[in-house]
Amino acid sequence: MRNRLFWAASLAALATAAPLHAQHAGPSRFQITPYAGYLKSGAMVDGPFGTALRHAAAPVYGGEVSLGLARGVALIGNLAYAEPGLEVGTPILGGLQVARSSVLLYDAGVRLSLPASGGLPFTPFVQGGAGAMRQSFEIGPVTARSTNFAYNVGGGVDVDLSPGLGLRLMAKDYIGKFDPEEAALIGVDSRTTHNWAFSAGVRLGL
Repeated sequence: MRNRLFWAASLAALATAAPLHAQHAGPSRFQITPYAGYLKSGAMVDGPFGTALRHAAAPVYGGEVSLGLARGVALIGNLAYAEPGLEVGTPILGGLQVARSSVLLYDAGVRLSLPASGGLPFTPFVQGGAGAMRQSFEIGPVTARSTNFAYNVGGGVDVDLSPGLGLRLMAKDYIGKFDPEEAALIGVDSRTTHNWAFSAGVRLGL
């Protein structure tokens, strides 16, 4: 009788400890996060009468990989793509598209995850890095390209669904200066632009 009680109590303790261990287990060391979102770009070149040359707002798609170095610290690599279209923004008429365009974003950096508090199922994080923006423009039969350095800062939250699976919600600002001389062989002054990407992705731990 005592043996039966002992084994019953042991099985009950194991059944209780297993989900608790899963809840408190650390994040996977290697993670892949495909995502989709929205890219909103600032003005690249100022024109007369309050006009500006810029990318139109557009969907953005990408993927990120991360490698955990220590608790709360990870190296990240990112690749994203959008086809926003090039437009002239005017104070009255809004945006008028003048060419097709595409943007390829690639970068690497460091993410710092903040400790979760109160047993909440999400973890806030901040990150920063550097890379490049490759921009292509098609105006009729003519194609022009420009690649410029860009650094980035961002932040968001990781929402845990189960061990090895979660959601990532993030806002990220790519900061760089478009080189119009490389793209079109013209010498005009360009501005440092902020390109905001708002995204949601599925985080897969391996």
